[in-house]
Amino acid sequence: MIKGGFGLIGAGKMGEALLRGILKAGLTRPEDFVINDINEARCKELAKELGVKFVARGEDVPEKAGCILLAVKPQDVKNVLSRIREGVSPKEHLLISIAAGIPIRFLEDFLKPDCRVVRVMPNAACMVSEAASCYCLGKSATKEDALLVEKVLGAVGKAFKVEEKYLDAVTGLSGSGPAYAALIIEGLSDGGVKMGLPRDTATQLAAQTLLGAAKMILIGYQPGQLRDIVTSPGGTTIEGLQVLEKGAVRASLIAAVEAATLKSKALGERFAEK
Repeated sequence: MIKGGFGLIGAGKMGEALLRGILKAGLTRPEDFVINDINEARCKELAKELGVKFVARGEDVPEKAGCILLAVKPQDVKNVLSRIREGVSPKEHLLISIAAGIPIRFLEDFLKPDCRVVRVMPNAACMVSEAASCYCLGKSATKEDALLVEKVLGAVGKAFKVEEKYLDAVTGLSGSGPAYAALIIEGLSDGGVKMGLPRDTATQLAAQTLLGAAKMILIGYQPGQLRDIVTSPGGTTIEGLQVLEKGAVRASLIAAVEAATLKSKALGERFAEK
């Protein structure tokens, strides 16, 4: 159990997923979890369903929670921080921000000196407890804070500690990655349909195929090793791979990660200037 409980400001899809994951993992009791969001009706629904407490004002969250999850849109961060600033104490609180593109320096500058801050980049798969998340510590965050963040993120997937300078690349890879994967699954499904498979079957086959390949790599198979296992000399797979190479699929994926990374960096710089 975590002393002081949890508070969530911003109960959108990502915030709700973290809320459910934390409760399922038993990191705190429902009655020790407070939530706040501009959509009060949705917050009240979640409070009733999960047994957590709803507070109408964001500034009331620090009074009731030692660990505060900031899960609002980037453009709303400044306003929220200005409202909770007086209630956040360096000794009593840890602020975990999942606001995309908002650097730690920006967060620390809006809080009292020496406040403990951790910046997190999860991805959409936290909604199914398979997130690939990264986090980095602010200058005052402790080893105990890092352990807590790993437990929080571990409740919805896997967590990796990185330096903040890498978070834009994380955004470009795992943050945007579910959309790339969806596009690949859709393309494979289209191929199956073209060859006569029913759409539902083709989509399920495509999704399960990517899931299975991912699991093999996660338990230790190297991507090239897995490719070689499937690719027989003169067989069907090498024919398909040749088409993918001609279509520059690998180069396109590299370019997609690069483009998304640069966009994330530009957005972060824009918000940091405000």
